Amino acid sequence: MAAQTDILSLYELNSLIKETLRDGFPELYWIRAETSDVRINQNGHCYLEFIEKDAQGRNTIARSRAVVWSNTFNLLRMYFESETGQPFASGIKVLVQVSVEYHELYGMSLTVHDIDPAYTLGDQAINRAAILRQLEQDGVIDLNKELVLPMVANRIAIISSPTAAGYEDFCDQLYNNIYGFIFYTKLFPAIMQGDRAEDSIIAALEEIYAHQECFDAVVIIRGGGATSELSCFDSYLLAASCAQFPLPVITGIGHERDETVLDIVAHTRAKTPTAVAEFLIGNMGNSADELIRVTNGIINGVERRLQDNVLLLNSYRTQLIFLMKGWSKEQSNILMTFSSQLKKIIPQKLKNGKSELEMIERHLNLISPDNILKKGYTLTIKNGEVLKTTSAVKVGDVITTRFADGEIDSIIK
Repeated sequence: MAAQTDILSLYELNSLIKETLRDGFPELYWIRAETSDVRINQNGHCYLEFIEKDAQGRNTIARSRAVVWSNTFNLLRMYFESETGQPFASGIKVLVQVSVEYHELYGMSLTVHDIDPAYTLGDQAINRAAILRQLEQDGVIDLNKELVLPMVANRIAIISSPTAAGYEDFCDQLYNNIYGFIFYTKLFPAIMQGDRAEDSIIAALEEIYAHQECFDAVVIIRGGGATSELSCFDSYLLAASCAQFPLPVITGIGHERDETVLDIVAHTRAKTPTAVAEFLIGNMGNSADELIRVTNGIINGVERRLQDNVLLLNSYRTQLIFLMKGWSKEQSNILMTFSSQLKKIIPQKLKNGKSELEMIERHLNLISPDNILKKGYTLTIKNGEVLKTTSAVKVGDVITTRFADGEIDSIIK
């Protein structure tokens, strides 16, 4: 059993730990860590946790509570945000100067004294470069840019928060364009910032994909904001989904100085939602100008062709008149020749025809039955038919014998 002199109270032990840590870690230390559970209380003190994950970024391998006292936090926050363009919040990698503290009641914690914004910027740049490298290795980084935006792109699928001011600005600019172009839009609501934004936007893309034949392009828009709020657009999965999407993707997800990975892989990147609307209106304007140019070209071509045909027809008419005059004179001469020849030929033909008719008449008279009967021949007729053989009659038949000067009837006995 332990002696009474060896027994410590919890407070005494914690005090001993405090003194030991203070003596063992007397200096300020620069540490790399990721922020988590950042909270600011009513007194302006910032309470948070620093964590470190394994090389795969999956499992937390170290964790420590920390605090930034209000007088220090106000200065560090202004400095950090002005340098990085984003608030001091959870989920960012930082390089901070800390002291090791131990409190008998609250245990060990780290007190933040300084911060290096360059480290955070460098980490973001490294992460973004890695994603772009992966997209390039996958062969998809320029796929969406290779798609052709239709000349008349007025069926637009919109991914945005329905309550965002950027969405309202986009619709107002699009629907009230000075040219009166008609646009058909369909909103696919999505969360546009925070941890759920990536999955939400990808889900909206999948819904559009199921009805892709109804749209000419996809617009992803949100208004400006802190750079940290745009971190979801530096996602590999979201960038890969947009890069391989079968419709042109147009982005307007921040201010001009903000360029995300999604902007880089998109077909077209505009500064703001309003700029996206102006781009679509401009594309329609260019198409209208091209249509007018083609129409004018067709009209001018038809007019030139008509003029050419009129000149050609006039040329044909002149040639035809000239040919007709020559042809009429030639035909007139031919007709006069034919007329002279006919005047000579017709009387002779008539004379020859008359002689031929007279000769035929004489021949017919010679072979006429009447002339034959006058020579003493007779015709024997039975029932209106001339008898040529004796076998054609029998006893009792009535026959008629025709002479030159009359007829007699006989009965065969």
